[in-house]
Amino acid sequence: MKTILLVCSIILCTQSLVADTMERKHNIFGTDGIRRSIGTYPFTLDALPQLGSAIARWAEQKYGNNPTILLGHDTRLSCDFVKSGLKFGLLRHGVTLYDAGVLSTPAVCFLTKNHSLFDCGIVISASHNIHTDNGIKIIDGNNIKLTLEDEQQISALFDNDAEQPVLYTNLGKQECWDKGEQEYIDQIVGLYPRHFLQGYTIVLDCAHGSTYKLAPRIFKRCGARVISLHKHPNGENINHHCGSQHPETLQQTVLAYKAIAGFAFDGDGDRVIAVNKHGEVKDGDDIIALLLEHPQYMDQQYIVGTIMTNEGLNVFLQEKNKHLLRTPVGDKYVAQKLDDIKASLGGEQSGHTILRDYLKTGDGIMTALRVMETIISTNNTTMRTFTHYPQKLINIPIKEKKDLTQEPLASIIKKYEKQLQKGRIEVRYSGTEYCARVMVEDIDAETTQRIAHNLAQELQTALTT
Repeated sequence: MKTILLVCSIILCTQSLVADTMERKHNIFGTDGIRRSIGTYPFTLDALPQLGSAIARWAEQKYGNNPTILLGHDTRLSCDFVKSGLKFGLLRHGVTLYDAGVLSTPAVCFLTKNHSLFDCGIVISASHNIHTDNGIKIIDGNNIKLTLEDEQQISALFDNDAEQPVLYTNLGKQECWDKGEQEYIDQIVGLYPRHFLQGYTIVLDCAHGSTYKLAPRIFKRCGARVISLHKHPNGENINHHCGSQHPETLQQTVLAYKAIAGFAFDGDGDRVIAVNKHGEVKDGDDIIALLLEHPQYMDQQYIVGTIMTNEGLNVFLQEKNKHLLRTPVGDKYVAQKLDDIKASLGGEQSGHTILRDYLKTGDGIMTALRVMETIISTNNTTMRTFTHYPQKLINIPIKEKKDLTQEPLASIIKKYEKQLQKGRIEVRYSGTEYCARVMVEDIDAETTQRIAHNLAQELQTALTT
């Protein structure tokens, strides 16, 4: 069994590494759009206009002449700089930009997909990252996620944009589109019974990000008494000791107000983690288990997770005669697998939950509402789910991404895999940061901690020398 687990682990890591290498060969996109520190190429004064021009040329080729583009962003300070640079290049072409200002990634995706006005969308956000980073996500109006072919085409157009003559006969135009927030709110609220949250106190941690107005307004419209946290963005406090990666304040506030639940979003609003009425954190794996009690998903036979999905969820699904399908880390891989098998529910432990019957990407607000609908109808107010395998995650800074299937790395991983009782090891490289991620889980917490720390230490030596 351990040998099988190791082989599967190495295969998945290899597939992820090969896919990453292939995509990056002529591809400026990472796991989730283009993401860098501000001042790092292509988030520079000279490169952003070229990138904007490349996106416009791609849109003209994909959607025809004079494509329409919805543009939204989160609350970080650099968004105006990035937006201005992109616009300089976009408006060299005959596009129409609809600037919606601060708007969550899911809202841009939802409106791009469902509003006849837009061919595609652009989101300026670095999701859960610190404020000095920023990113660009491009939303396809047909499928939400870009294909690898789309990414490579934009990358190629970007590479040769400096060689293209600037024409002034078909310039683009822009409009301030302030309807986006209200249209999204009305659409989401309309999916639920009127005031279905009446009588419930719910705490929302908005991470000083793009949900800081959206989430409280939606939950209040649904009837809830809302306690809002981290709703005062200043451009530099997005995700800072708050949101889905830092739920400590949320836990304390749920207990203080005797709330039925709390939800923490990330900076761009596509992730959410939950806290039950006892202040216990429920991650993305728990959320998937909870939603299996929702009428929309209880008949699903196949659930899509990633290589990081807790083995406890896999055991839980097996007991229900359901099957977990694992993908490499990244919600785009989860979305792709859900599409391939025509399933409706999948996600990541980090809080990306995809409700494919609603949208082919994560929407933290929508997921939180579905969770509330589930725990109310089942009276599962403690959010009981499954027994988690103890899991330890360690990030290792690295100098280069060496092949994990080659020596000495393969033997190091195998040595520690033999020490497991009933668990597994996953080692992979981050798609957005220069680090290796080590995950160890086993039935015994002490064993898990010991193996993880020793493995990480040995791998760090091998990867930094």
